Amino acid sequence: MLADWWAALSGLERVFWGISIVFSVLFFIQFVLSLIGIDFDADTDFDVGGGDVDTGGLDADFTILSVRSFIAFFTFFGWAGVGVINSGGSGLLAAGIGAAAGFSAMFVVAYMMYLFTKLQDEGSVFHIDSAIDAPGKVYLTIPPDQSGKGIVHITVNGTMREMKAMTESTTIPTGTEIRVVDIINDNILLVEPADKDYLLLE
Repeated sequence: MLADWWAALSGLERVFWGISIVFSVLFFIQFVLSLIGIDFDADTDFDVGGGDVDTGGLDADFTILSVRSFIAFFTFFGWAGVGVINSGGSGLLAAGIGAAAGFSAMFVVAYMMYLFTKLQDEGSVFHIDSAIDAPGKVYLTIPPDQSGKGIVHITVNGTMREMKAMTESTTIPTGTEIRVVDIINDNILLVEPADKDYLLLE
């Protein structure tokens, strides 16, 4: 039955149906991979003239040409072409409408990914001032009297971060619970042991 249907198609119809079927399958695979957390576009964005596409004021991260948008173009190009041919339109009209549909799909997909990436970036922005009073634990020993830097793991808004730290107290060894009391040079934490008795024991 399927073979008979395919045989009855004209050459032009086979082209549009072939494009539609192949790229719809790829579109579906891409969608499934996205759901399970695999980035189908990882390291596959294309550059145009050595840089991102000029998008009239949109962020530089807005990239129209990518594997994802390429698949979207041909998926919509194929189905639009099939629709035009089935309605009795010419091959030229099918190609024109298919191209318009494909470019529209490219832009929509690119813009949706731009918005999604922007939301992710905004959600991951970390303002170091929010670390003040945050609890944490020493990962690498912190030398005394601000004589050197150690590494601490702190928890801010439910997220653990690894940051450089100094202290005005005595040496704070690995594993000690600490509290952030200030920020030094915009990127180094000033910390003290969370247990005040620790200082007394020292």
